[in-house]
Amino acid sequence: MEIDQAMTGGKLTDGGILYEEAGDDDDDIVETSVAALTSAIDWSEGVVDANGLKGQELIGEFVKQLPNAPGVYRMFDAAGEVLYVGKARSLKKRVGNYAQGRVHSNRIARMVRETTNMEFVTTRTEIEALLLEANLIKRLRPRYNVLLRDDKSFPYIMLTGDSRAPAIFKHRGARARKGDYFGPFASASAVGRTINSLQRAFLLRTCTDSVFETRTRPCLLYQIKRCSGPCTNEVSEEGYAELVQEAKDFLSGKSQNVKETIAGQMNEAAEDLDFERAAVYRDRLAALSHVQSHQGINLASIEEADVFAIHHEGGLTCIQVFFFRTGQNWGNRAYFPKADPQLTGAEVLAAFLGQFYDDKPCPRQILLSEPIEEQELLGLALSERAGHRVQVAVPQRGEKKDVVDHVLSNAREAHGRKLAETSSQGRLLTGLAETFGLSPVPRRIEIYDNSHIMGTNAVGGMVVAGPEGFVKNQYRKFNIKSTDITPGDDFGMMREVMTRRFSRLLKEEGLPDRSGAAPSPEEAADAPFPAWPDVILIDGGQGQMSAVRKILDELGIRDVVTAIGVAKGADREAGRERFFMDGKPDFSLPPRDPVLYFVQRMRDEAHRFAIGTHRARRKKEMVKSPLDEIAGIGPTRKRALLQHFGTAKAVSRAAMNDLMAVEGISEAVARLVYNHFHETRAE
Repeated sequence: MEIDQAMTGGKLTDGGILYEEAGDDDDDIVETSVAALTSAIDWSEGVVDANGLKGQELIGEFVKQLPNAPGVYRMFDAAGEVLYVGKARSLKKRVGNYAQGRVHSNRIARMVRETTNMEFVTTRTEIEALLLEANLIKRLRPRYNVLLRDDKSFPYIMLTGDSRAPAIFKHRGARARKGDYFGPFASASAVGRTINSLQRAFLLRTCTDSVFETRTRPCLLYQIKRCSGPCTNEVSEEGYAELVQEAKDFLSGKSQNVKETIAGQMNEAAEDLDFERAAVYRDRLAALSHVQSHQGINLASIEEADVFAIHHEGGLTCIQVFFFRTGQNWGNRAYFPKADPQLTGAEVLAAFLGQFYDDKPCPRQILLSEPIEEQELLGLALSERAGHRVQVAVPQRGEKKDVVDHVLSNAREAHGRKLAETSSQGRLLTGLAETFGLSPVPRRIEIYDNSHIMGTNAVGGMVVAGPEGFVKNQYRKFNIKSTDITPGDDFGMMREVMTRRFSRLLKEEGLPDRSGAAPSPEEAADAPFPAWPDVILIDGGQGQMSAVRKILDELGIRDVVTAIGVAKGADREAGRERFFMDGKPDFSLPPRDPVLYFVQRMRDEAHRFAIGTHRARRKKEMVKSPLDEIAGIGPTRKRALLQHFGTAKAVSRAAMNDLMAVEGISEAVARLVYNHFHETRAE
């Protein structure tokens, strides 16, 4: 279809569809990761005169005016929520399939019926459409797309490059700091274990730059032979640089050369009868062997690759990925994307890969357990994004095929474990509903607990459980802020937590609609995870419940949320808990009841989260310096003062002349510091 690109008010028109040139106003839709595409993208908004049309009839009207060109389309429901994002080599042909009403699964048929509007994006090539589709799916999370549920960034090992003595750290996020990055690793624990062993092998520092600059004597890590002590020149700059280079070589795949070098140094020390030095080299070799023993498979034929295997059965999909860099295995992770059970494994894997690499660096090789549609197109798209050639392949023989089979075996095992956990969780939720008289079966349960020591550093914790277990990205912490609460007043703290939680929920989400019939299991699976809880569990007895009921009454939501109090039994013994609910006398459950164990597990998780949050806050308060409270004293001046006086206490006792003697501290700044510690004298 020829497009008449007549400029009208900054927009290009063709019949009833507006083609709007992308610009700065579209930043909320197109991320910087696809910034290269935006210069050639025309956003279009459906303005067909619907006359109450929806579903197939509405889509048919759009099809009449669509171009036979590549692009991306979005389907919307009556509430304006995005139902689906798709890409097409030809928008006219692809969207036309929905209007024909043939060969649609129940899920897709339901999606078409709910469609009340559509929007389109034309692109220059199908590669651009593929990249943009993945970006939009991750951002908009449409209900009917295959969704990557866990998309947090991977951790890396970073060797800093902006210090005279580079440090080794765990790193997530943007690579803004100068240095060398190695990874990705499958988990933070894998990075922690590796750094732990690398410390012993290469004696690199792990302290922050501020600590490094202010040390006057070696720290404990030097004493236990896990740091070479560059902060106090226990090792020369040349010697430390050699250690850093050895670490880089090891992490870059030259592990055998590094081990041979250290072994040679150990033998030389032994021949010179310097057994103490030989023992140091021996321990370093043992640490390197420990790193490699935790890496599992290490194959010379796989220099840089991600290996994906998918197992699709019983309505659940598991995708297992192993990371290989510099010939070393840096761990694996299992994903369980949300997908239509009627989709094939290849279709799910193809959709998953586009989202997976939307914001992650791509290796030079991607190995798959089975071929996917448009495999070559995906390779071209990822190559364009990465800036280097990316090969997407399905190995048929040899070492690479053995690795893929191993990853597939891991996918099957993870799938079985997840299926068992999900099935068990579903039975427990059903049992919870029957035991406590809940209808329908709850999909979101929030559990609350408080933690403090004599009222200090008080925090409230909220954990969330659902059909698939604990939903950790929904956990929330509440630093108790009210000054009217008596230290140690658990009832007052719970009132503050409840008020803040549900006041915000009302403001952001409004009251939930509980009037309709309970959704079917299929509809519940398609629906997003609810923002409003069906049930809240309170770690406490009648007193805590009274405080909670009062807040729910004040907010007008007592009939919207079911509150259950869980009080510890006699002698605080597990298994003898008492439960408190509105309109029922308090009661206990049989000691071996699975529902009781389920409630105990949720309560214990809330307790663990609250205590961990409290400890983190308490630790932060303990290490806070009085200098942090002085406006105008940043890290540089703080470092200068501490280097000059040694401690914050000595700074607080210093006279004006002494403060002005510090390099970088002017008379005005010295007066600021002096007045902070001598308020009565400054008046």
